[in-house]
Amino acid sequence: MASRILLIEDDDRIRETTRLVLEDEGYDVEEASSAEDGLALFERRPSACVIVDLMLPKMDGFECCRALRQRSDVPIVVVSAKNDTHDVVAGLEAGADDYVRKPFHAKELTARVRALLRRAAGGGQPASVIRLGDVEITPDEGVVRKRDETVSLTKTEFRLLCEMATHPGQVFSRETLLDNVWGYAFAGDGKLVDTHIHRLRMKLEDDPASPRHVITVRGLGYKVSP
Repeated sequence: MASRILLIEDDDRIRETTRLVLEDEGYDVEEASSAEDGLALFERRPSACVIVDLMLPKMDGFECCRALRQRSDVPIVVVSAKNDTHDVVAGLEAGADDYVRKPFHAKELTARVRALLRRAAGGGQPASVIRLGDVEITPDEGVVRKRDETVSLTKTEFRLLCEMATHPGQVFSRETLLDNVWGYAFAGDGKLVDTHIHRLRMKLEDDPASPRHVITVRGLGYKVSP
């Protein structure tokens, strides 16, 4: 059965074009022209992935992402017509896993959707428990605990943490993390990694400004400290 994609976009022309591109790739596409309609569709029939335009009428894409995240850990791709990095970061902070800037190439969008769906399908994580000080990760269960309290992570945050935690002390460049976690290494997407690292620190560190677990190695990338 084809994966179902929910496309939330208020521009009729862009929505129609994107739907055709996704259908050509074999996806079953449901459409909504507003966040409210999209959330109602998702409640009735959850999708495997959601594509959300940030600039929607009434409830905007940021609020839509937050509402989706409260309901599900479904992979979310945000689409932005603006070049303002702040909007992209805000979308990721709202719970999105990835972003694409308009105008986008069809192959780029479908490649990112495929990568998200492939990661969401799971598999490949080791079954052992990984301990980083007061943080305990159980990869095969998808569970992270800090002092015996469960920490809620998105699938992408969890995969990023596991990617580094299974190799404690190893420095990962942004390009390597993009390739290993997101499934691609397009130039200029380092901010995607930085934002997710920030979110991990906010959830795992006692003092996110002085992290003990997820460490920046200046000029090289990031590593996890055991």
